Amino acid sequence: MNKFKKVTTNLLIAFAGAVIAVAVYSATIGKTKVVTIQEPSQPVQLTSLPSAPQGGVPDLTYAAEKSVHAVVHIQTMIKNQAYGGGSGNPFFDFFFGDRGGQYQQQQPQYTRASGSGVIISPDGYIVTNNHVIDDASNIEVILNDDQKYPAKVIGRDPNTDIALVKIDAKNLPYLTWGNSDALKLGEWVLAVGNPFNLTSTVTAGIVSAKGRAIGINAGKMPLESFIQTDAAVNPGNSGGALVNTRGELVGINTAIASRTGSYSGYSFAVPAAIAQKVVSDLKEYGEVQRAMLGVTIQKVTSQVAKEHDIDKIEGIYVNSVTDDGAAKHAGIKPGDVILKIDNTTVNTNPELMEQLGKRRPGDKVTLTIKRDGKLKQYEVTLRNTRGDTSILKESFSVLGAKFGAVSDQDMQRLQLNSGIQVDELSKGKLKDLGVKEGFIITEINKKPVSSVDDVKRALNQTEEGRPILIEGVYPNGQWAYYVFRVE
Repeated sequence: MNKFKKVTTNLLIAFAGAVIAVAVYSATIGKTKVVTIQEPSQPVQLTSLPSAPQGGVPDLTYAAEKSVHAVVHIQTMIKNQAYGGGSGNPFFDFFFGDRGGQYQQQQPQYTRASGSGVIISPDGYIVTNNHVIDDASNIEVILNDDQKYPAKVIGRDPNTDIALVKIDAKNLPYLTWGNSDALKLGEWVLAVGNPFNLTSTVTAGIVSAKGRAIGINAGKMPLESFIQTDAAVNPGNSGGALVNTRGELVGINTAIASRTGSYSGYSFAVPAAIAQKVVSDLKEYGEVQRAMLGVTIQKVTSQVAKEHDIDKIEGIYVNSVTDDGAAKHAGIKPGDVILKIDNTTVNTNPELMEQLGKRRPGDKVTLTIKRDGKLKQYEVTLRNTRGDTSILKESFSVLGAKFGAVSDQDMQRLQLNSGIQVDELSKGKLKDLGVKEGFIITEINKKPVSSVDDVKRALNQTEEGRPILIEGVYPNGQWAYYVFRVE
């Protein structure tokens, strides 16, 4: 009996222990505690590692909205001139070709072309490419709201492929110049223009390279230091805007590298630093003031470094200095290596030329030079193409004349397809040659002229010392020819 009680007691104790164990499990393990972990509002900065850059494309909507209203569509008419017959002067015809009755009877043919431009002031100044308006007899500017204006050429520069035109309008939207020197590789930019006559088109890309020279600019002293981007640019974009994410004008879209004539991944823009200086010169002087250093140079390559015992591949090697140049006057010698202009490092010829292209004769720059392994600094006063520091006047002024349009009646009566009339004469080449007021200039160096800009272009494209042939007719029908040289 005692044994039975003992077993019963043990069973009760065991059962009670099991019940307690189940109760404890149910109270502590069976109900999971939920912990809410909140992410901090700001990312945690680790002192041992730099924070990761933010990915993705930046917001370009502000830049697009700001620039699209300041970029215009430019349409031009280019006259195709045909020649035939004879001038009646056998000596002239032998040397300069035929000019006569058949030519005068032919009707002019026109080719239509188009491009883009950028409004840079509220009173209607527009920057574009020279090749967009070159040889144009009529220029029309179409704003983003479809308003149309005739434009006149203020000036052009084939060396940089930049031109300035103006329309008679006020309170226009415009872009401000940005700092193209501050552009970094990989920085986002927008190309704004009118490709294939698709007006107000915006494309995006990054800066792929700087200081590119691709050998496309005309002129006596071509200057190329292009910004290369991968923003899509096509025919019709020429003269349009390259803007940064703040909507500032950092370049003028100019060219593409392509085997097909359409965009293939490479586009090139004139840096704003160069374009702004060219525009300023054209407005103030009528032509660009070239700042010359007076050296012949080449990039320091491994071969150049080896040939001239240069310890490091950097900078621009000075092959020679001109006798009347700024460099020689400042003490720079052949064999020197130019490392910097002011605080800007230069390692290629285009980079050096870009820095000079932003300056005028008389400007002072500090060159950092390496000579015999030692660094020296020289203050250089830049000079013009004649070897002094004066501002050069445009060659057009040497004519000493004021011009006006030829009346429609005279154009028909004299059977002319082109011409500009001498209204007033003062001291200058034309008066010295015996030209009389009323004379109608029809051609300069066998190129038709119909405007003051045509006369300027014909003179500026003539090399120094070469003859200039002026052909025209007096109101009485008498033809005359005059020849002089630009000195």
